[in-house]
Amino acid sequence: MTLAALPLAMRRWLALLSGAALPLAFAPFQLWWLAPVLVGVLFLLWLDVTPREAAGHGFAFGFGAFVAGTWWLYISIHVVGGAPPALAVFVMLLLMMLMAAYFALAGWLAGRLTGRPGLLACLLVMPGALVLTEWLRGWVFTGFPWLTLGYAQLDGPLSGVIPLGGVYAASLLTAGLAGALALLVAGELRQRIAAAALLAMLAGSALALGGRDYAEPAGPPLRVALVQGDVAQERKWLPEELARTMDLYRDLTLGVQGADIVVWPEAAIPALAHQVEDFLDEMATHAVENGYALLTGILIFDFLRREFSNSLISLGATPGVYDKRHLVPFGEYFPVPQFVRDYLRLLDLPYQDITPGPRRQPPLRAGDVLLAPGICYEAAFGGQLRDFLPEAELLVNVSNDGWFGDTIAPHQHLQKARTRALETGRYMLRATNTGVTAIIAPDGSVTGRIPQFEVAVLEGEVVPMQGETPFVRAGNLPAVTMALLLLVAGGTLRHLNPAL
Repeated sequence: MTLAALPLAMRRWLALLSGAALPLAFAPFQLWWLAPVLVGVLFLLWLDVTPREAAGHGFAFGFGAFVAGTWWLYISIHVVGGAPPALAVFVMLLLMMLMAAYFALAGWLAGRLTGRPGLLACLLVMPGALVLTEWLRGWVFTGFPWLTLGYAQLDGPLSGVIPLGGVYAASLLTAGLAGALALLVAGELRQRIAAAALLAMLAGSALALGGRDYAEPAGPPLRVALVQGDVAQERKWLPEELARTMDLYRDLTLGVQGADIVVWPEAAIPALAHQVEDFLDEMATHAVENGYALLTGILIFDFLRREFSNSLISLGATPGVYDKRHLVPFGEYFPVPQFVRDYLRLLDLPYQDITPGPRRQPPLRAGDVLLAPGICYEAAFGGQLRDFLPEAELLVNVSNDGWFGDTIAPHQHLQKARTRALETGRYMLRATNTGVTAIIAPDGSVTGRIPQFEVAVLEGEVVPMQGETPFVRAGNLPAVTMALLLLVAGGTLRHLNPAL
């Protein structure tokens, strides 16, 4: 049974509603089992239809998913960012439609390479097309890898594949499960038997992969302290807030005893580094005298190049600087003509570009421990984090999730950081302005956290780790190659034997 016999309008609505339910599979809801079920519905909609109809179903599914899963963009752009409502809605809907276009491309490929329901369509072509386009969505035009299917499996039985092949390997298995479920519904008896066998094999493999350790301790445990200042984004950059904010972070840090590493959030001090040089020198001196490394996010202006950078600096006995490499379009840089910049300036909106840091940068140091740094949005790009590995023994991510308000976005963001820890077999120190500040273990579990919108210090222990997970060695290449092979093999075999 396929869904092709239903009226087109009904199928479009089914695709839209199925997509709108997809964010329930991700944090904070974490109904991981919904991902293969809902994608299975999409696959059923792709069977026995023209490529154009399949593309339309894919677009509706993707649009529903991103409306329901990234509606918080309106908060970021209008409520916190101050853009006019009409402009905020326009930018938000434009991004959602662009993201939905990737699902449309996957649908078109599925419709073009398959016909009647069969093993090749459900188990090869559709999973391959979906994951390939998902991977493209993660890097084309700087990438927006939100709602990548594999993240939903972080707390599910497929999480064991994440250290092997990364988040896209988990996506591929999710799509394979979806194909098997679709075949159970739409296939002939022998195809249903094959689908049931595949489901059993995937379940057994997932159980076998779980709980394996690919890294080992590289030294004794370290005491860490993560500071969450909870400075409201609407007031953060007001001149009268600067002294209060510096006092807040100083006092919270001076209250920490026996820490080896103290971490402040992204742009914790709302000023350029040269404007608060005396304060930073004071904190560096205290760090040296008390034997800890202080990491803080701050903006830096390069007078020689006349450029701004969003940076993470290490103060103490082992100073260092990391400049954010993967910037947020329309948040940290503005790919628009000058007249649009002039318009943004008139509205008192940000219009000045941040300059990305070079790809190759050394790890930061905290004494003898090497740290793989990341700032905010960079937690979504596991492939780039590999540039610091396997040398780095800890992961550090600083963020200002105050831009998201009290929405689902900070929880989605934390889920990505947890996935990076599991991919690499390293502890992650994640300090944010308003939450979620957390210490994350190498298995992706959260060992400590601060509730959102509270001023607090999270203290705990982490262990420097050494060794390589398979993902650290090979990155996303194996998963993406497998998706491509599935797509090509399915299309080729279908051409050679239309009965399959």
